[in-house]
Parts: sequence; C-alpha cells; structure tokens
Amino acid sequence: MNREVPNRQRRATIGWAAAATVCLGLGAAAPAGAQDTLRIVGNFPTNHSSSVAMGLFESQVEKASNGQLKVDVFPAMQLGGAQENVDQVRSGSVFLTWISTAYLSRTVPELAVLSIPFLNGSREQAFRMIDGKVGDALSAKLAAKGFVPLGYMELGARQLTNNVRPVKSLADLKGLKIRLQPDETHLATFRALGANPTTMDIKEVYSALQQGVLDAEENPYAVIRDRNFDQVQKYISDTGHFFDFIVLVANKRKFDALKPELQKVVREAAAQAVAAQRKQAAQEDLAALEDLRKRGMQFDPVSPAFRAEMRKASAGIVDSVRKKAGNELVDAALAGAAN
Repeated sequence: MNREVPNRQRRATIGWAAAATVCLGLGAAAPAGAQDTLRIVGNFPTNHSSSVAMGLFESQVEKASNGQLKVDVFPAMQLGGAQENVDQVRSGSVFLTWISTAYLSRTVPELAVLSIPFLNGSREQAFRMIDGKVGDALSAKLAAKGFVPLGYMELGARQLTNNVRPVKSLADLKGLKIRLQPDETHLATFRALGANPTTMDIKEVYSALQQGVLDAEENPYAVIRDRNFDQVQKYISDTGHFFDFIVLVANKRKFDALKPELQKVVREAAAQAVAAQRKQAAQEDLAALEDLRKRGMQFDPVSPAFRAEMRKASAGIVDSVRKKAGNELVDAALAGAAN
C-alpha cells in the first residue's frame, strides 16, 4: 500500500495542478507570512476526486484569505487511518478531515439514516436528500458533538467484489467473508444478506484480500480502482446496496476561533470543493468500472430479481435505524428517496 503515499513534493504538485484545472486563477501559492496554518487530513488516495477537490480548497482558502490562512493537506493516510483522522479532528490536533460518514456513526448514531440499504436509486436522489432536511438535521447532530460540517461530497454507490464466485443470487452471498466500514447498520445489512461481515481499516484490506483473510469487500468503483483491489479480486457486481457520502468536518473549537470573515472564506472554499468533487465523481464512476473490466475483473450485473431478493432480505434493517436516528429523520429520508 505504500504506493498510495507519495512524497510531499508529488502530493503538492498533484493538488495544485488539479486545483488550477478546476478553477482558473486559483493556483498561486499563499503569500509568505501566513498567520495560521490549517492542517487537513484524509485517507483517500491522492488521485481520488475528493483529494483533488481538497487541492482546490487549499488554493482557494489561501487566495481568498490574502495570506491570513495557510493550508497543509495530507491525503492518502499520511497522518493515520480513517478512524485516527476522525480522532485527530475531535481532539483538535488537526483542523479538518474529509471522511466517509460511516466513520462518524459511532459518535453521531443518527448518521445511520444514510445507511438504510437500497435507500437511494440514483446520485440525484441521494443529493436531494442530503442537501435538504435530512442533511440539515445531521449537520446539527454533528455540531452538537463538536464538529462543524462543511458539506457532503460523493463517495458513491457501493459495489461488491469477491474472489470466490460470481454473485448472482442470495445463495452466492452466503458465508462470504467481507470487509465493511465500521458502521453497525452496514454490518447488520450484510448479516441479513447471509454474508459474514467484519470491519477493518481500509489500509489493511489489500493485504487481507491478498492473503485470503477476506473473500470480499465493497466500495464505489473509483475506490476499487484507485486502491488496486482488482489485483486481489476476481469478480465485481453492481449491487449498489448503499450510497455513501464523504463529509467535510472541522473541529468546532478551532473553527469558531477564526475571525468571522475567515470562517466565511473556509465555508465558501468548502462549497466550491464539494461542487467540483461531485461533478468529477459522477464522471469517474462508470469510467472506473470500465477500467476495472479492462484490468481483468469479471463484471456480473445484478438482475432485477436478485435486487428484489436483497431488498426483501434487508427490509428489517430500517427498524433498527429508527431506534438510532428516530422516526422523524427516517421518515424524512424515506420520503426523500420516494421523490
């Protein structure tokens, strides 16, 4: 996995070049004498759309703050794994992380509403939900736990890969040793589907698949490609069981300590980064699947009958989510998904 941790010079070059491509005129370095440094950490590979978008965030904050703020971005697990990054933001040792919402679900259990299986049939539907009442309610819950949410990027529809057999029915899922994110709703869903799920930090997954400790994993196509899981997995299916989000969260104490005008700079830069990432992620999704097929993975599309099987088997999960998120939030999510 060391190939995902480039040296500092390469990371900076990619971040700045991507930012200049997305937003002309924002590629200049911050002036000397910047007063405050915002340390930003993430676990996604440097070439992932979210890491590229944080290059845009970096350049925009430094430009718009007229040198009052300097941003140091550390993608690709340079300062630890996903859960470590969350802990670093909570403690205030870093300013912000961009992270899958699953890694915050233990701290903010209401985030389980985003993990209702087969909730969103499209990214457009998913973003209508997260940009509306559901997102507002979740942002309030995050703020109550010491985070300042600054927007939701696309992680995407999560798809299944494995090494054992093509997955075309519930019977094919039975007993599969599969790695999931540390979200109890995710785990309960795959237990209901008959698999044998376990949690594991993403930095350990490649070697676990390679050594046969795991049979399977699930991620959006771009993550599967960017982490080279095609090298240790044979089969891929478009199960689309969850649509996942990447949330930008800052330490509330550090954010509140900024001058109001600098808080505005950070919020506006985050909004630009989110918009750019969503656009790029949508373009990359199907392209990533084609890349994986070209690399030799066997793609087995999910039939309507199999999808109906999975929906039926996991239907009871919504009741457990109601206990964590409350009826009002769950009903709002279900209503949003129906539109």
